[in-house]
Amino acid sequence: MAKPLPVSPLARPLPDLATIAGVRLSAVAAGIRYQGRTDLMLAEFVPGTVAAGVYTKNACPGAPVLWCRTALTPPYARALLVNAGNANVFTGRAGIQACADCADATARLLDCPPQDVFLASTGVIGEKLPQDRIIGALPAAKAGLDENGWADAARAIMTTDTFPKAARRDVTIAGTPVRIQGIAKGSGMVAPDMATMLAYVATDAKLPQNILQSLLASGCSQSFNAITVDSDTSTSDMLMLFATGLADNPEIDD
Repeated sequence: MAKPLPVSPLARPLPDLATIAGVRLSAVAAGIRYQGRTDLMLAEFVPGTVAAGVYTKNACPGAPVLWCRTALTPPYARALLVNAGNANVFTGRAGIQACADCADATARLLDCPPQDVFLASTGVIGEKLPQDRIIGALPAAKAGLDENGWADAARAIMTTDTFPKAARRDVTIAGTPVRIQGIAKGSGMVAPDMATMLAYVATDAKLPQNILQSLLASGCSQSFNAITVDSDTSTSDMLMLFATGLADNPEIDD
């Protein structure tokens, strides 16, 4: 079992996090690699939520990255399932099957199509994902879903991080209040080409998927893809943006 690392002297406290209409999150301990901490995060999105994603450009992406690239078509999202401790990378057909099993189990619990379930894994590479532990923890994860679960979710996806990371902004679109909030993990293997971290952002803004994807790609080029720590391009990293549309702002089409 991995042991906790000393907290970085650069650690910052989490900001005041709010809720995003149409989003609920939970965190549970599935016992994937760590002891005495949560390691599985589940997010549930209201029907009609659209998703956008930017993924690692590593030549050997992990099975969850391959799954998410396919799941973006059609671009609807009902769930996001992220585990820490095992990256499900270099696991061949077993890794692909593990993704299918986890998506199917999540879909059954939330009564949605498997392709509306997005997946991510972070941690040790080259080891088979213990999907039975993940699937076994899903009922508790569903029971714990809460609109205020952001901070717990941020802690559950940490690996070599020593503190959770999150951000929040409140803005307006044509006079309509809109909220944007996200969590992220990552401390090593940080470089451009989306080899930065796992980052998940949600908003209640009403945006069509093509606009959402364009905004995400543009923002990523000026932020996540503009930093480096060790010049390593990870196999697992991704940035995803989910829009529930419940702010009911005026339609944006360009």
